[in-house]
This record gives sequence, C-alpha cells and structure tokens, in this order.
Amino acid sequence: MSDPEIRDDRAAGRLEAFAGDGLAGHIQYFVLEAPRRALVPVHTIVEPAHEGKGVAGSLARQSYGIAAREGIVVAPLCPYVVKWAERHPDEAPAVDPELLRAAKDWLIAHPEGF
Repeated sequence: MSDPEIRDDRAAGRLEAFAGDGLAGHIQYFVLEAPRRALVPVHTIVEPAHEGKGVAGSLARQSYGIAAREGIVVAPLCPYVVKWAERHPDEAPAVDPELLRAAKDWLIAHPEGF
C-alpha cells in the first residue's frame, strides 16, 4: 500500500487517513491550551481492511509533523501513539509529565466525543 492521504479535520478533532477505497483510519485528538498548547491524540482506529499496512504509523507521524509545523508539542494519551513515539524518538520528542497530567485532567473533564 502506498502512503495514505492524511487530512486534518481540526473542527472534528480527527486526523484521517484515506486510501483508494475511502477512510482507512483516524486519530481522534484535541488541542490542549494550558498549561502549554499541545496536540493530544486520544484514540487511533484503523479499519479492519487496512490493518497491518502502516496506516496507524502514518497517522502518528503526521500528528507530530502537524504539531512541529504549528510550533506545539504532542502529548499522547493514545496507547498506540505512545508506543510509536517510543520507537521513533528522533521524530517524537519526549513530553513533560506535567503536560501529560494536564491533558489527562482535561480529558476527564471533557469526555464527550472520546
């Protein structure tokens, strides 16, 4: 499979991967504003027909790319993105534990949509 086309639907909080036959997967996220602005991936979902084809990795990589272009960090809560970041420290800088706590607290206070 060639790399999927990645689209950022900021209004919906979804980073979506499209393959030839439609939606291949997505990352659900939110943007934390305080104590520091951060992109926070919460869930990564890959459609069954696209599992094992690198869709989740492409989405994770793109989330870090978007954050870098915006001058913000990624504070991953999604277990997949956490593992991806551990395997790609050159592309996924470590995040301050205080920022992760703030992201978790925000998610607990705003569970709708996740």
